[in-house]
Amino acid sequence: MYSSKENVNILTALLQQWGVVHAVVCPGSRNAPIVHNLKACGSITCYPVTDERSAGFFALGLSQVADEPVVVCVTSGSALLNVAPAAAEALYQRRKLIIISADRPASMIGQLQGQTMHQPTTLTHFVRKAVNLPEPHDDTEHWYCNRLVNEALIELERGDGGPVHINVPISEPLFDFSAKHLPTERVMHLHEPQCDIGALAEVVSCFAKAKRPMIVIGQSKYEDFIGVDDSFRTLGDYCALIVEQLGNAIDPEPYFIDETLIKAECDEEKFLPDVIVFMGGNIVSKRLRLFLRKAKDARTFIVNKDGAARDIFMHATDIVQASTTDMLEALATTIKGASTTPYNNLWMTYMQRCCDRLDSFDPCFSQMSAVRDFCAITNSLECECHFANSTSVRLGMAYLFRYMFVNRGMNGIEGSLSTAVGYACGIDCLVFCVIGDLSFFYDQNALWNNNLTSNLRILLLNNGEGAIFRGLPGLADSPASEQEICGAHVTSAEGICEQNNVRYFSARNTRELRDGLEELIDEDCPLPVLLEVFTNAETDAKVLYDYLYAEKKQAN
Repeated sequence: MYSSKENVNILTALLQQWGVVHAVVCPGSRNAPIVHNLKACGSITCYPVTDERSAGFFALGLSQVADEPVVVCVTSGSALLNVAPAAAEALYQRRKLIIISADRPASMIGQLQGQTMHQPTTLTHFVRKAVNLPEPHDDTEHWYCNRLVNEALIELERGDGGPVHINVPISEPLFDFSAKHLPTERVMHLHEPQCDIGALAEVVSCFAKAKRPMIVIGQSKYEDFIGVDDSFRTLGDYCALIVEQLGNAIDPEPYFIDETLIKAECDEEKFLPDVIVFMGGNIVSKRLRLFLRKAKDARTFIVNKDGAARDIFMHATDIVQASTTDMLEALATTIKGASTTPYNNLWMTYMQRCCDRLDSFDPCFSQMSAVRDFCAITNSLECECHFANSTSVRLGMAYLFRYMFVNRGMNGIEGSLSTAVGYACGIDCLVFCVIGDLSFFYDQNALWNNNLTSNLRILLLNNGEGAIFRGLPGLADSPASEQEICGAHVTSAEGICEQNNVRYFSARNTRELRDGLEELIDEDCPLPVLLEVFTNAETDAKVLYDYLYAEKKQAN
Protein backbone atom coordinates (compact mmCIF):
# COMPACT_ATOMS: atom_id res chain seq x y z
CA MET A 1 0.00 0.00 0.00
CA TYR A 2 1.15 3.52 -0.81
CA SER A 3 0.47 7.06 0.30
CA SER A 4 -2.82 8.62 -0.74
CA LYS A 5 -0.93 11.76 -1.86
CA GLU A 6 -0.91 11.91 -5.66
CA ASN A 7 2.23 14.02 -5.99
CA VAL A 8 4.14 11.62 -3.74
CA ASN A 9 3.00 8.66 -5.83
CA ILE A 10 3.90 10.36 -9.11
CA LEU A 11 7.36 11.12 -7.72
CA THR A 12 7.90 7.58 -6.42
CA ALA A 13 6.77 6.02 -9.69
CA LEU A 14 9.10 8.19 -11.75
CA LEU A 15 12.07 7.53 -9.46
CA GLN A 16 11.50 3.82 -10.05
CA GLN A 17 11.08 4.23 -13.78
CA TRP A 18 14.26 6.32 -13.99
CA GLY A 19 16.15 3.45 -12.29
CA VAL A 20 16.87 5.02 -8.89
CA VAL A 21 17.78 2.28 -6.39
CA HIS A 22 19.27 4.13 -3.37
CA ALA A 23 17.62 6.58 -0.97
CA VAL A 24 19.02 8.13 2.20
CA VAL A 25 16.06 8.99 4.42
CA CYS A 26 15.94 11.27 7.46
CA PRO A 27 13.36 11.20 10.28
CA GLY A 28 10.34 13.49 10.20
CA SER A 29 6.56 13.57 10.01
CA ARG A 30 6.01 15.80 6.98
CA ASN A 31 8.22 13.59 4.81
CA ALA A 32 6.75 10.35 6.21
CA PRO A 33 4.53 9.75 3.14
CA ILE A 34 7.61 9.98 0.87
CA VAL A 35 9.75 7.75 3.09
CA HIS A 36 6.90 5.25 3.35
CA ASN A 37 6.63 5.05 -0.44
CA LEU A 38 10.39 4.70 -0.94
CA LYS A 39 10.41 1.79 1.49
CA ALA A 40 7.18 0.21 0.21
CA CYS A 41 8.05 0.21 -3.50
CA GLY A 42 10.57 -2.59 -3.02
CA SER A 43 13.09 -1.58 -5.65
CA ILE A 44 14.76 1.21 -3.64
CA THR A 45 17.11 0.47 -0.74
CA CYS A 46 16.62 2.96 2.11
CA TYR A 47 19.44 4.07 4.40
CA PRO A 48 18.14 5.86 7.53
CA VAL A 49 20.42 8.68 8.75
CA THR A 50 19.31 11.10 11.47
CA ASP A 51 21.69 14.04 10.95
CA GLU A 52 20.63 15.72 7.69
CA ARG A 53 24.03 17.28 7.03
CA SER A 54 25.71 13.89 7.42
CA ALA A 55 22.91 12.29 5.36
CA GLY A 56 23.63 14.56 2.42
CA PHE A 57 27.30 13.59 2.35
CA PHE A 58 26.45 9.93 2.98
CA ALA A 59 24.32 10.09 -0.18
CA LEU A 60 27.21 11.77 -2.00
CA GLY A 61 29.47 8.85 -1.08
CA LEU A 62 26.91 6.33 -2.31
CA SER A 63 26.63 8.20 -5.60
CA GLN A 64 30.40 7.97 -6.13
CA VAL A 65 30.42 4.17 -6.15
CA ALA A 66 28.98 3.76 -9.66
CA ASP A 67 28.09 7.35 -10.60
CA GLU A 68 24.45 6.54 -9.88
CA PRO A 69 21.66 8.89 -8.75
CA VAL A 70 20.91 8.78 -5.01
CA VAL A 71 17.93 10.29 -3.21
CA VAL A 72 18.30 12.15 0.08
CA CYS A 73 14.90 12.83 1.63
CA VAL A 74 14.33 15.32 4.47
CA THR A 75 11.39 16.80 6.29
CA SER A 76 10.29 20.44 6.17
CA GLY A 77 11.96 23.49 7.67
CA SER A 78 15.62 23.82 8.60
CA ALA A 79 16.24 20.15 7.73
CA LEU A 80 16.60 21.26 4.12
CA LEU A 81 19.19 23.90 5.03
CA ASN A 82 21.38 21.19 6.51
CA VAL A 83 21.67 19.49 3.11
CA ALA A 84 23.08 22.62 1.44
CA PRO A 85 26.80 21.79 2.00
CA ALA A 86 26.42 18.38 0.36
CA ALA A 87 24.38 19.86 -2.48
CA ALA A 88 27.12 22.41 -3.19
CA GLU A 89 29.82 19.73 -3.08
CA ALA A 90 27.82 17.49 -5.41
CA LEU A 91 27.36 20.39 -7.84
CA TYR A 92 31.10 20.86 -8.30
CA GLN A 93 31.84 17.12 -8.27
CA ARG A 94 29.05 16.60 -10.83
CA ARG A 95 27.38 13.95 -8.64
CA LYS A 96 23.73 13.00 -9.04
CA LEU A 97 21.95 13.78 -5.78
CA ILE A 98 18.15 13.99 -5.84
CA ILE A 99 17.30 16.14 -2.84
CA ILE A 100 13.65 15.67 -1.90
CA SER A 101 12.14 17.90 0.77
CA ALA A 102 8.65 17.66 2.20
CA ASP A 103 6.85 20.98 2.73
CA ARG A 104 3.65 22.45 4.01
CA PRO A 105 1.16 23.80 1.47
CA ALA A 106 1.87 27.32 0.17
CA SER A 107 -1.09 28.71 2.16
CA MET A 108 0.72 27.93 5.43
CA ILE A 109 4.09 29.52 4.61
CA GLY A 110 4.84 32.60 6.72
CA GLN A 111 1.93 31.88 9.07
CA LEU A 112 3.97 30.96 12.18
CA GLN A 113 3.60 27.23 11.63
CA GLY A 114 6.22 24.86 13.03
CA GLN A 115 9.10 23.70 10.80
CA THR A 116 8.00 26.05 8.06
CA MET A 117 9.95 28.39 5.82
CA HIS A 118 10.12 29.30 2.14
CA GLN A 119 11.67 26.14 0.68
CA PRO A 120 11.30 26.03 -3.13
CA THR A 121 14.28 28.31 -3.83
CA THR A 122 16.40 27.40 -0.80
CA LEU A 123 18.98 25.44 -2.82
CA THR A 124 18.70 27.37 -6.08
CA HIS A 125 22.39 28.26 -6.21
CA PHE A 126 23.57 24.78 -5.17
CA VAL A 127 21.63 22.59 -7.62
CA ARG A 128 21.19 22.38 -11.38
CA LYS A 129 17.40 22.62 -11.14
CA ALA A 130 14.82 23.12 -8.37
CA VAL A 131 11.13 22.29 -8.83
CA ASN A 132 8.12 22.71 -6.55
CA LEU A 133 5.48 20.05 -7.14
CA PRO A 134 1.76 20.85 -7.09
CA GLU A 135 -0.80 18.78 -5.21
CA PRO A 136 -2.82 17.66 -8.26
CA HIS A 137 -6.61 17.99 -8.32
CA ASP A 138 -7.21 17.28 -12.02
CA ASP A 139 -5.53 15.82 -15.10
CA THR A 140 -3.77 19.06 -16.01
CA GLU A 141 -2.18 19.37 -12.58
CA HIS A 142 -1.19 15.67 -12.73
CA TRP A 143 0.49 16.33 -16.10
CA TYR A 144 2.23 19.37 -14.59
CA CYS A 145 3.52 17.37 -11.61
CA ASN A 146 4.79 14.62 -13.91
CA ARG A 147 6.48 17.17 -16.15
CA LEU A 148 8.29 18.87 -13.26
CA VAL A 149 9.69 15.61 -11.91
CA ASN A 150 10.84 14.62 -15.40
CA GLU A 151 12.44 18.03 -15.93
CA ALA A 152 14.40 17.67 -12.70
CA LEU A 153 15.58 14.13 -13.52
CA ILE A 154 16.59 15.17 -17.04
CA GLU A 155 18.72 17.94 -15.57
CA LEU A 156 20.19 15.42 -13.13
CA GLU A 157 21.60 13.48 -16.09
CA ARG A 158 22.22 16.20 -18.68
CA GLY A 159 25.79 16.93 -19.68
CA ASP A 160 28.17 16.29 -16.82
CA GLY A 161 25.29 15.66 -14.38
CA GLY A 162 24.68 17.16 -10.97
CA PRO A 163 22.24 17.56 -8.06
CA VAL A 164 18.60 18.62 -8.26
CA HIS A 165 16.01 19.64 -5.67
CA ILE A 166 12.39 18.46 -5.67
CA ASN A 167 10.18 20.19 -3.10
CA VAL A 168 6.95 18.35 -2.25
CA PRO A 169 4.14 20.24 -0.48
CA ILE A 170 1.95 17.76 1.43
CA SER A 171 -1.37 18.67 3.02
CA GLU A 172 -2.71 16.86 6.05
CA PRO A 173 -3.69 14.12 6.74
CA LEU A 174 -0.18 12.77 6.25
CA PHE A 175 -0.54 9.13 7.20
CA ASP A 176 -3.16 7.72 4.88
CA PHE A 177 -1.53 4.77 3.11
CA SER A 178 -4.51 3.52 1.18
CA ALA A 179 -3.36 3.59 -2.45
CA LYS A 180 -3.04 0.03 -3.74
CA HIS A 181 -0.72 0.76 -6.66
CA LEU A 182 1.68 3.36 -7.94
CA PRO A 183 0.62 5.01 -11.21
CA THR A 184 2.37 4.19 -14.46
CA GLU A 185 3.91 7.52 -15.35
CA ARG A 186 5.15 9.05 -18.57
CA VAL A 187 8.95 9.17 -18.74
CA MET A 188 10.56 11.94 -20.81
CA HIS A 189 13.79 10.51 -22.24
CA LEU A 190 16.90 12.63 -22.69
CA HIS A 191 18.79 12.25 -25.99
CA GLU A 192 22.06 14.19 -26.09
CA PRO A 193 24.04 14.76 -29.30
CA GLN A 194 27.20 12.73 -29.77
CA CYS A 195 30.41 14.71 -30.01
CA ASP A 196 31.66 15.19 -33.56
CA ILE A 197 35.41 14.57 -33.41
CA GLY A 198 35.77 16.74 -36.49
CA ALA A 199 34.40 19.65 -34.49
CA LEU A 200 37.49 19.43 -32.30
CA ALA A 201 39.78 20.04 -35.27
CA GLU A 202 40.84 23.51 -34.19
CA VAL A 203 41.79 22.33 -30.71
CA VAL A 204 43.87 19.40 -31.91
CA SER A 205 45.50 21.42 -34.67
CA CYS A 206 46.56 24.12 -32.26
CA PHE A 207 47.77 21.51 -29.77
CA ALA A 208 49.84 19.67 -32.36
CA LYS A 209 51.57 22.88 -33.49
CA ALA A 210 52.43 24.04 -29.96
CA LYS A 211 56.03 24.03 -28.79
CA ARG A 212 55.02 23.86 -25.13
CA PRO A 213 51.69 21.98 -25.04
CA MET A 214 50.13 21.25 -21.66
CA ILE A 215 47.09 19.26 -20.56
CA VAL A 216 45.70 19.91 -17.07
CA ILE A 217 43.05 17.61 -15.64
CA GLY A 218 41.15 18.63 -12.51
CA GLN A 219 38.96 16.48 -10.28
CA SER A 220 37.24 13.85 -12.41
CA LYS A 221 35.10 10.74 -12.08
CA TYR A 222 36.31 7.22 -12.75
CA GLU A 223 33.81 7.13 -15.59
CA ASP A 224 35.51 10.04 -17.38
CA PHE A 225 38.42 7.75 -18.32
CA ILE A 226 36.69 4.62 -19.59
CA GLY A 227 38.40 3.36 -22.75
CA VAL A 228 41.09 6.05 -23.00
CA ASP A 229 44.03 4.35 -21.27
CA ASP A 230 46.17 4.32 -24.42
CA SER A 231 45.28 7.91 -25.32
CA PHE A 232 46.15 9.11 -21.80
CA ARG A 233 49.55 7.41 -21.89
CA THR A 234 50.30 8.59 -25.43
CA LEU A 235 49.71 12.17 -24.36
CA GLY A 236 51.73 11.68 -21.17
CA ASP A 237 54.72 10.76 -23.32
CA TYR A 238 54.27 13.77 -25.61
CA CYS A 239 53.31 16.91 -23.66
CA ALA A 240 53.32 18.22 -20.11
CA LEU A 241 50.42 16.25 -18.62
CA ILE A 242 49.59 17.73 -15.22
CA VAL A 243 47.10 15.77 -13.13
CA GLU A 244 46.54 15.05 -9.45
CA GLN A 245 45.30 11.69 -8.16
CA LEU A 246 41.75 13.05 -7.86
CA GLY A 247 41.76 13.58 -11.63
CA ASN A 248 43.52 10.40 -12.72
CA ALA A 249 41.83 6.99 -12.83
CA ILE A 250 44.30 5.47 -15.30
CA ASP A 251 47.81 5.77 -13.86
CA PRO A 252 47.25 7.54 -10.54
CA GLU A 253 50.58 8.41 -8.99
CA PRO A 254 52.29 11.45 -7.48
CA TYR A 255 53.08 14.14 -10.07
CA PHE A 256 54.93 16.37 -7.58
CA ILE A 257 53.32 19.50 -8.96
CA ASP A 258 54.02 21.86 -6.07
CA GLU A 259 57.49 20.44 -5.56
CA THR A 260 58.35 20.93 -9.25
CA LEU A 261 57.08 24.50 -9.28
CA ILE A 262 59.12 25.33 -6.17
CA LYS A 263 62.25 24.00 -7.87
CA ALA A 264 61.41 25.92 -11.05
CA GLU A 265 60.79 29.31 -9.41
CA CYS A 266 64.07 30.84 -10.59
CA ASP A 267 63.53 29.72 -14.17
CA GLU A 268 59.77 29.50 -14.44
CA GLU A 269 59.43 31.23 -17.81
CA LYS A 270 60.52 28.12 -19.69
CA PHE A 271 57.97 26.04 -17.79
CA LEU A 272 55.03 28.17 -18.94
CA PRO A 273 52.95 26.55 -21.72
CA ASP A 274 51.92 28.15 -24.98
CA VAL A 275 48.78 25.97 -25.28
CA ILE A 276 46.69 24.71 -22.35
CA VAL A 277 43.88 22.16 -22.60
CA PHE A 278 42.00 22.03 -19.30
CA MET A 279 39.48 19.32 -18.41
CA GLY A 280 37.75 18.25 -15.21
CA GLY A 281 36.97 20.18 -12.06
CA ASN A 282 38.79 21.57 -9.06
CA ILE A 283 42.55 21.39 -8.49
CA VAL A 284 44.16 21.03 -5.08
CA SER A 285 47.36 22.89 -5.95
CA LYS A 286 46.89 26.61 -5.52
CA ARG A 287 50.48 27.04 -6.62
CA LEU A 288 49.62 25.51 -10.00
CA ARG A 289 46.62 27.79 -10.48
CA LEU A 290 48.70 30.88 -9.71
CA PHE A 291 51.55 29.68 -11.93
CA LEU A 292 49.32 29.10 -14.96
CA ARG A 293 47.69 32.51 -14.56
CA LYS A 294 51.05 33.86 -15.68
CA ALA A 295 50.69 32.12 -19.06
CA LYS A 296 48.67 35.05 -20.38
CA ASP A 297 49.68 34.49 -24.00
CA ALA A 298 48.75 30.81 -24.04
CA ARG A 299 45.82 29.61 -26.13
CA THR A 300 43.66 28.12 -23.39
CA PHE A 301 40.90 25.62 -24.13
CA ILE A 302 38.34 24.88 -21.39
CA VAL A 303 36.70 21.50 -22.08
CA ASN A 304 33.52 20.14 -20.46
CA LYS A 305 30.26 18.53 -21.57
CA ASP A 306 28.16 21.48 -20.41
CA GLY A 307 30.10 24.08 -22.39
CA ALA A 308 30.54 26.05 -19.15
CA ALA A 309 33.03 28.93 -19.05
CA ARG A 310 35.13 27.79 -16.08
CA ASP A 311 38.03 30.19 -16.54
CA ILE A 312 40.23 28.73 -13.83
CA PHE A 313 43.47 30.31 -15.09
CA MET A 314 41.85 33.68 -15.91
CA HIS A 315 42.81 33.82 -19.60
CA ALA A 316 40.56 31.27 -21.34
CA THR A 317 40.35 31.78 -25.10
CA ASP A 318 38.04 28.90 -26.12
CA ILE A 319 35.21 26.94 -24.50
CA VAL A 320 34.86 23.44 -25.96
CA GLN A 321 31.71 21.40 -25.35
CA ALA A 322 33.06 17.83 -25.24
CA SER A 323 33.73 15.03 -22.80
CA THR A 324 37.13 14.29 -21.32
CA THR A 325 37.06 10.96 -23.16
CA ASP A 326 36.44 12.52 -26.58
CA MET A 327 39.02 15.24 -26.03
CA LEU A 328 41.77 12.84 -24.95
CA GLU A 329 41.09 10.53 -27.90
CA ALA A 330 41.12 13.40 -30.39
CA LEU A 331 44.39 14.84 -29.06
CA ALA A 332 46.10 11.43 -28.90
CA THR A 333 45.03 10.55 -32.44
CA THR A 334 46.52 13.79 -33.77
CA ILE A 335 49.97 13.36 -32.22
CA LYS A 336 50.22 9.58 -32.49
CA GLY A 337 53.72 8.64 -33.61
CA ALA A 338 55.12 12.11 -32.88
CA SER A 339 58.33 12.49 -30.93
CA THR A 340 58.32 13.53 -27.31
CA THR A 341 58.48 17.31 -27.02
CA PRO A 342 61.42 18.97 -25.23
CA TYR A 343 58.76 20.56 -23.05
CA ASN A 344 57.68 17.13 -21.85
CA ASN A 345 61.30 16.24 -21.12
CA LEU A 346 61.74 19.40 -19.09
CA TRP A 347 58.77 18.67 -16.83
CA MET A 348 59.60 14.98 -16.50
CA THR A 349 63.20 15.73 -15.55
CA TYR A 350 62.15 18.05 -12.75
CA MET A 351 59.37 15.71 -11.58
CA GLN A 352 61.87 12.85 -11.38
CA ARG A 353 64.18 15.01 -9.25
CA CYS A 354 61.26 15.66 -6.93
CA CYS A 355 60.50 11.94 -6.80
CA ASP A 356 64.12 11.24 -5.90
CA ARG A 357 63.92 13.91 -3.20
CA LEU A 358 60.85 12.27 -1.67
CA ASP A 359 62.45 8.82 -1.78
CA SER A 360 65.50 10.09 0.10
CA PHE A 361 63.54 12.16 2.62
CA ASP A 362 62.94 10.24 5.84
CA PRO A 363 60.57 12.25 8.06
CA CYS A 364 60.60 11.76 11.80
CA PHE A 365 57.38 10.64 13.49
CA SER A 366 54.79 13.09 12.22
CA GLN A 367 51.68 13.32 10.09
CA MET A 368 53.89 13.04 7.03
CA SER A 369 55.48 9.80 8.23
CA ALA A 370 52.03 8.46 9.14
CA VAL A 371 50.68 9.05 5.62
CA ARG A 372 53.87 7.69 4.07
CA ASP A 373 53.64 4.45 6.06
CA PHE A 374 49.89 4.22 5.43
CA CYS A 375 50.32 4.55 1.66
CA ALA A 376 53.26 2.13 1.62
CA ILE A 377 50.93 -0.54 3.01
CA THR A 378 47.68 0.30 1.22
CA ASN A 379 49.02 1.10 -2.28
CA SER A 380 49.18 -2.63 -3.00
CA LEU A 381 45.79 -3.51 -1.44
CA GLU A 382 42.47 -3.87 -3.20
CA CYS A 383 40.80 -0.89 -1.57
CA GLU A 384 39.59 2.66 -2.08
CA CYS A 385 40.89 5.80 -0.38
CA HIS A 386 39.05 8.94 0.68
CA PHE A 387 41.09 11.90 1.89
CA ALA A 388 39.78 14.88 3.80
CA ASN A 389 40.86 18.39 2.84
CA SER A 390 43.82 20.53 3.91
CA THR A 391 46.94 18.72 5.16
CA SER A 392 45.56 15.20 4.66
CA VAL A 393 44.99 15.55 0.93
CA ARG A 394 48.32 17.29 0.34
CA LEU A 395 50.27 14.57 2.11
CA GLY A 396 48.29 11.96 0.23
CA MET A 397 49.30 13.47 -3.10
CA ALA A 398 52.96 12.86 -2.23
CA TYR A 399 52.58 9.15 -1.52
CA LEU A 400 49.32 7.73 -2.92
CA PHE A 401 49.43 5.49 -6.00
CA ARG A 402 45.70 5.17 -6.63
CA TYR A 403 42.66 7.29 -7.50
CA MET A 404 41.81 9.65 -4.68
CA PHE A 405 38.31 10.53 -3.51
CA VAL A 406 38.18 13.96 -1.87
CA ASN A 407 35.46 16.57 -1.40
CA ARG A 408 37.33 19.15 -3.42
CA GLY A 409 34.26 20.79 -4.94
CA MET A 410 33.82 23.15 -1.99
CA ASN A 411 37.05 22.25 -0.19
CA GLY A 412 35.18 22.24 3.12
CA ILE A 413 36.05 20.29 6.25
CA GLU A 414 32.47 19.13 6.81
CA GLY A 415 31.26 15.86 5.34
CA SER A 416 34.48 14.06 4.40
CA LEU A 417 33.90 11.24 6.89
CA SER A 418 30.19 10.97 6.07
CA THR A 419 31.07 10.68 2.37
CA ALA A 420 33.47 7.82 3.09
CA VAL A 421 30.86 6.10 5.28
CA GLY A 422 28.31 6.30 2.46
CA TYR A 423 30.83 5.03 -0.08
CA ALA A 424 31.74 2.08 2.14
CA CYS A 425 28.06 1.08 2.28
CA GLY A 426 28.00 0.65 -1.49
CA ILE A 427 31.13 -1.44 -2.01
CA ASP A 428 32.69 -4.60 -0.56
CA CYS A 429 36.41 -3.78 -0.46
CA LEU A 430 38.14 -1.89 2.34
CA VAL A 431 37.46 1.87 2.26
CA PHE A 432 40.00 4.07 4.00
CA CYS A 433 39.39 7.65 5.13
CA VAL A 434 42.47 9.72 5.95
CA ILE A 435 41.29 12.72 7.90
CA GLY A 436 42.57 15.51 10.15
CA ASP A 437 41.28 16.22 13.62
CA LEU A 438 39.11 19.28 12.93
CA SER A 439 37.44 17.57 9.97
CA PHE A 440 36.82 14.42 11.99
CA PHE A 441 35.33 16.03 15.08
CA TYR A 442 33.23 18.40 12.99
CA ASP A 443 31.71 15.40 11.19
CA GLN A 444 31.68 12.89 14.06
CA ASN A 445 27.95 12.25 13.56
CA ALA A 446 29.00 10.27 10.51
CA LEU A 447 29.64 7.42 12.97
CA TRP A 448 26.22 7.88 14.63
CA ASN A 449 24.79 5.78 11.86
CA ASN A 450 23.16 2.35 11.85
CA ASN A 451 24.49 1.79 8.32
CA LEU A 452 28.16 1.55 9.35
CA THR A 453 29.93 -1.31 7.62
CA SER A 454 32.93 -3.32 8.75
CA ASN A 455 34.95 -2.39 5.65
CA LEU A 456 35.31 1.23 6.87
CA ARG A 457 38.79 2.20 8.06
CA ILE A 458 39.75 5.63 9.42
CA LEU A 459 43.24 7.06 9.82
CA LEU A 460 42.79 10.09 12.09
CA LEU A 461 45.70 12.56 12.14
CA ASN A 462 45.39 14.44 15.42
CA ASN A 463 47.89 17.16 16.25
CA GLY A 464 45.46 19.24 18.28
CA GLU A 465 44.70 21.93 15.71
CA GLY A 466 44.10 22.79 12.08
CA ALA A 467 47.67 22.23 10.95
CA ILE A 468 47.20 23.73 7.50
CA PHE A 469 47.02 27.22 9.01
CA ARG A 470 50.60 27.06 10.31
CA GLY A 471 51.89 27.29 6.76
CA LEU A 472 50.12 30.56 5.95
CA PRO A 473 52.63 33.44 5.77
CA GLY A 474 52.09 36.09 8.43
CA LEU A 475 49.39 34.29 10.40
CA ALA A 476 51.74 33.44 13.26
CA ASP A 477 51.97 37.18 14.03
CA SER A 478 48.30 37.25 15.02
CA PRO A 479 47.44 36.71 18.70
CA ALA A 480 44.32 34.87 17.47
CA SER A 481 46.27 32.34 15.42
CA GLU A 482 46.32 29.39 17.82
CA GLN A 483 42.94 29.30 19.56
CA GLU A 484 40.60 31.28 17.36
CA ILE A 485 41.99 30.46 13.88
CA CYS A 486 43.84 27.14 14.19
CA GLY A 487 41.13 25.72 16.48
CA ALA A 488 43.49 24.28 19.11
CA HIS A 489 41.93 21.50 21.20
CA VAL A 490 42.72 18.46 23.38
CA THR A 491 40.02 16.11 22.08
CA SER A 492 40.37 12.39 21.37
CA ALA A 493 38.20 10.06 19.29
CA GLU A 494 38.33 7.17 21.76
CA GLY A 495 34.98 7.90 23.42
CA ILE A 496 33.29 8.55 20.08
CA CYS A 497 34.45 5.16 18.85
CA GLU A 498 33.30 3.40 22.01
CA GLN A 499 29.77 4.79 21.81
CA ASN A 500 29.45 3.95 18.10
CA ASN A 501 30.94 0.43 18.22
CA VAL A 502 34.05 1.32 16.23
CA ARG A 503 37.26 -0.51 17.15
CA TYR A 504 39.83 2.03 18.36
CA PHE A 505 43.63 2.08 18.26
CA SER A 506 46.07 4.91 18.89
CA ALA A 507 49.69 5.68 18.07
CA ARG A 508 52.11 8.14 19.63
CA ASN A 509 55.37 6.89 18.11
CA THR A 510 56.66 5.02 15.06
CA ARG A 511 56.37 1.55 16.58
CA GLU A 512 52.77 2.10 17.67
CA LEU A 513 51.98 3.57 14.25
CA ARG A 514 53.19 0.48 12.42
CA ASP A 515 51.37 -1.84 14.81
CA GLY A 516 48.23 0.25 14.44
CA LEU A 517 48.41 0.19 10.64
CA GLU A 518 48.45 -3.61 10.74
CA GLU A 519 45.21 -3.50 12.73
CA LEU A 520 43.77 -0.93 10.34
CA ILE A 521 44.19 -3.15 7.29
CA ASP A 522 42.90 -6.33 8.95
CA GLU A 523 40.10 -7.47 6.63
CA ASP A 524 38.81 -10.00 9.17
CA CYS A 525 37.83 -7.41 11.76
CA PRO A 526 34.01 -7.50 12.11
CA LEU A 527 33.81 -3.81 13.03
CA PRO A 528 34.86 -0.48 11.52
CA VAL A 529 38.35 0.46 12.71
CA LEU A 530 39.88 3.83 13.62
CA LEU A 531 43.57 4.50 14.21
CA GLU A 532 44.22 7.86 15.89
CA VAL A 533 47.77 9.13 15.37
CA PHE A 534 48.80 11.80 17.87
CA THR A 535 51.55 14.12 16.64
CA ASN A 536 53.01 17.50 17.51
CA ALA A 537 51.78 20.41 15.37
CA GLU A 538 55.10 22.25 15.37
CA THR A 539 56.97 19.10 14.36
CA ASP A 540 54.43 18.43 11.60
CA ALA A 541 54.90 21.94 10.20
CA LYS A 542 58.70 21.73 10.36
CA VAL A 543 58.83 18.31 8.67
CA LEU A 544 56.66 19.49 5.78
CA TYR A 545 58.63 22.71 5.42
CA ASP A 546 61.93 20.83 5.38
CA TYR A 547 60.65 18.47 2.72
CA LEU A 548 59.48 21.29 0.46
CA TYR A 549 62.14 23.95 1.02
CA ALA A 550 65.26 22.73 2.88
CA GLU A 551 66.99 21.45 -0.26
CA LYS A 552 66.33 24.72 -2.07
CA LYS A 553 67.67 26.78 0.85
CA GLN A 554 70.84 24.69 0.91
CA ALA A 555 71.33 25.28 -2.82
CA ASN A 556 71.07 29.02 -2.28
